[in-house]
Amino acid sequence: MKSIVKIEMVVVLFALIAFSGCKKLYNLPEEKDYLSNNVNFSNKVFEPIIGRTNLMGGFNGDNSTQPITFEIVNARFGDGKPVTDIFQKVPTYVFTAPYTGLEKSLSEIEAKRKIELHSLFEVRSSGEFILWGSSTNQLIKPRPTDSTNFSQDTRFFDVKIKNTGGERLIRDLQIRPFRERPYEPSNDFNAYTGLPAPDPKFPLDKKLRDYIRPYLNNVIGATSNKNLISNNDQKDVVVYIRPFTGGNGHSLRIKALNKDSVEINPSSFNETVWDKMIHGFNMQKTDKYVQYDVAYPIPLVEIPTFYAPGGSRAKAQLSYSRGAFGGGRIIANFGVDFAIYQAGDWEIVFHFKTDNPKFINE
Repeated sequence: MKSIVKIEMVVVLFALIAFSGCKKLYNLPEEKDYLSNNVNFSNKVFEPIIGRTNLMGGFNGDNSTQPITFEIVNARFGDGKPVTDIFQKVPTYVFTAPYTGLEKSLSEIEAKRKIELHSLFEVRSSGEFILWGSSTNQLIKPRPTDSTNFSQDTRFFDVKIKNTGGERLIRDLQIRPFRERPYEPSNDFNAYTGLPAPDPKFPLDKKLRDYIRPYLNNVIGATSNKNLISNNDQKDVVVYIRPFTGGNGHSLRIKALNKDSVEINPSSFNETVWDKMIHGFNMQKTDKYVQYDVAYPIPLVEIPTFYAPGGSRAKAQLSYSRGAFGGGRIIANFGVDFAIYQAGDWEIVFHFKTDNPKFINE
């Protein structure tokens, strides 16, 4: 058996030497990598939102040999003017260790990311494009407020794709960025103008506007004794996501207002698990609000965690219970799934506009 193995090894070695000799004897060319003529992108028009980290792409290599390099070239507006704003290099947060949602302090989170200089818009080694969250309306001019897509307002660019087997040029990709929407849901303002959005049911009535609407479960009005509703027809409760003054630059505040716009004591929401709602620290609970120190954006990355089970949204939910007929308890809750992309001091406000929530027992 050993003799057979040795003979096979000798034959293989002889074949390799013979092939090498033939390449030299007949001057055969070195084997090159393969770059398909059909390499392309499944999507060539990108509409990212400024101020958020947007990953875009859909590169199809058609079995081309890796590694492949990508380079953005000939960036220009439709009228031929060169595009430079999206290539400005700015300080950008980049994670250097995985974020898990289990971090116990802001310092532990900050130790997992660092600031690097990056072009606002880049192509990655995977062929994906990224518009970094460090982009702003001041650095990149958003698409026109009148919602038009004229060529002179559109940024075009080509992508040079290359490996040792050759080079291809994919022409006329487009990027048409929307202005910043610093939070979600953002149906309360117009994506093109940044002004308050019209009421979806009465869009021509300038006195009315759209609002972020929470979900409501068993929330009964103190006066009406009916379930409170929040939809296009009836807005008993609405949500504001807005900046506030007096914070530390990285805080999140949650509060509720009654129909007279007076703060409701958070203790009224007696089933709320405040310390497990937000991935925040140094929680402060007053008679008007609950506030956390947080790292922005929220969620920090789009992966499922305890605080963001779906990955893309965190949850602010307030719960309370009251006595029911027969001695049981009625559990009520309301809330909103949200994201905030811009660092600062933000508050999520639940405003009971038409009736206060009923806290007393039946």
